[in-house]
Amino acid sequence: METHNEYKYQRAKERVRELKCFYTNVVAYCLVIPFLAYINYQTTSFMWVIFPAFGWGFGIIIHGMKATGYNPFLGKNWEERKIQEFMNRDKF
Repeated sequence: METHNEYKYQRAKERVRELKCFYTNVVAYCLVIPFLAYINYQTTSFMWVIFPAFGWGFGIIIHGMKATGYNPFLGKNWEERKIQEFMNRDKF
């Protein structure tokens, strides 16, 4: 029973770390993109700031999906179900 609690604790700790990294990424995005927009508007008329904004924004979406465990393609808890499937096989 103790190993199960340790496993749950380690998984929870990892999820908290992932969420913390995601929130840090969002804060950095919210600080850097306006700074880049300011530089863009002061230096040129070409709107190059949209490229890092969309690229980094897409990365944040993917990071958020991973941090929260949301996966529209493989469904909820797909990884856990596959692990259980492999563990239940006789010839693994």
